[in-house]
Amino acid sequence: MSELIEVLTKDGSYSLRSVFFQENFHSLLGALEETKLKFTSTSNLQRFKGKSLNVLDICFGLGYNTASLLDELIKQNSYLNLYALEIDKKPLEYSLSNKSFLKLWAPKVKRIFESLHRKHYFEDQFFKCRILWGDAREKINIIPSSTKFDLIYLDGFSPQKCPQVWTIEFLSKVVEKLNPQGYLITYSSSAAVRKTLRNLELEIFTIKPCFNKNTFWSQGTVAIAKSYKNKLEPNFNLEKLSAMEEEHLLTKASIPYRDKDLNSSKDDIIKKRLNEQLLSNLSSTKKWRKKWGMTKSSFKS
Repeated sequence: MSELIEVLTKDGSYSLRSVFFQENFHSLLGALEETKLKFTSTSNLQRFKGKSLNVLDICFGLGYNTASLLDELIKQNSYLNLYALEIDKKPLEYSLSNKSFLKLWAPKVKRIFESLHRKHYFEDQFFKCRILWGDAREKINIIPSSTKFDLIYLDGFSPQKCPQVWTIEFLSKVVEKLNPQGYLITYSSSAAVRKTLRNLELEIFTIKPCFNKNTFWSQGTVAIAKSYKNKLEPNFNLEKLSAMEEEHLLTKASIPYRDKDLNSSKDDIIKKRLNEQLLSNLSSTKKWRKKWGMTKSSFKS
């Protein structure tokens, strides 16, 4: 799983490509840019200036999302309780050895990452951070049930490459961890993921694209409790799903990934979903794509 190839993205920041998953950790347009646009900016961190917040980072990877979060919270004197879930230590080891990566953040971020790598935790007067190494489907159960999160970052490999962290069963566990005012943020605009989150009683928003909508029609998804939707603070990054996106949720692409006992292999999860799609009377994704003039590469289903 740990065979990784260094990738220089267009904004000058470094990422990695997983040989095992045959997928990059970040968009080639920019690892740093992706983190800031899709996760940090969307989080509305100014809400927590001088206050405390709980954050869950699922699929920590190289640590861009957590590093950017820490960097912003250091500036505004916020108090953080962080849990991170990650199966592979190699990406963090890479980040700690990459001077270009470390220069992006306040020096304290490096100290925190070194402690997470060495001792699996870090604690001082402002931050309490823990990383749980192993399968996220198991490790999420270690987090105390009383701990609810203001922010949950879900940043695993795409559903077709790593369906284990996108199933209805795992997402149910994730949603249980979200506090009533919390944001669940992911780069994925997958119909299966969005429909699952909606079925779990969350309100869905799209992260607005910065590019041509025929190629990049969404930068991801933010889900919040329905009871909180009218109290959502103004966020220039978010908007309601478009008619096109709503129709996407009526196609076979919206059929969820399933993992009843939370221990299925990737192949079993994919096979089960394909069989369910074959038997479904829902509209084909190909028909939807043709109607809206979408390219197949512009979304992950």
